Amino acid sequence: MKIAVLISGSGRTLKNFIDLAAEGSLDVEIDLVISSTPAAGGLEYAKQAGIASVVLERKDYPTHDAYGEAIFESARQADVDLVAMAGFLKLAPVPDDFAGRVVNIHPSLIPSFCGHGMYGHHVHQAVLDYGCKITGLTVHFVDNEYDAGPIIWQQPVPVFDDDTAEVLAARVFDAEKEAYPHVLGLLAAGRIKLEGRKVTIGRR
Repeated sequence: MKIAVLISGSGRTLKNFIDLAAEGSLDVEIDLVISSTPAAGGLEYAKQAGIASVVLERKDYPTHDAYGEAIFESARQADVDLVAMAGFLKLAPVPDDFAGRVVNIHPSLIPSFCGHGMYGHHVHQAVLDYGCKITGLTVHFVDNEYDAGPIIWQQPVPVFDDDTAEVLAARVFDAEKEAYPHVLGLLAAGRIKLEGRKVTIGRR
């Protein structure tokens, strides 16, 4: 399965994909990395791995729709099967030909602690401020609202009394490093079926 990865920051999820694909435990070919900023650290990981990359900044486009079209036109040109968002922080509306072909991971159990402005540290601090005992991660299909697409996979992560946002973030990311590649593997194997908001995972 050929994928494009969308990033806005450090690229640690991208690096995880690259490493797993290189060792043969993730059956994907990363053909393109798209970043929303030239400052994203993940661009260096793409360069080191010999993966084509492009920077598309939101400020260069008049509307969200125009920005989304530029993002997905790049994905079309790369002829990818799937787009995986990995810490991509901009709204990029999904065109009809990519419906059901865009996925994202969010560091909470959606529908809790999600939506516009809820990312990274903000999510984990909100979890702690609320007094949650369980948090987690959600891998979902992407639609045209923040964190609102059909849920593919959720995994709980415990919250401890002495956690800081940084400590909790690290624990959640450890779980993400296994969960997101697992979902990509299911997609590559054709085991995930989407009907409306219902996602089913078939047997091998």
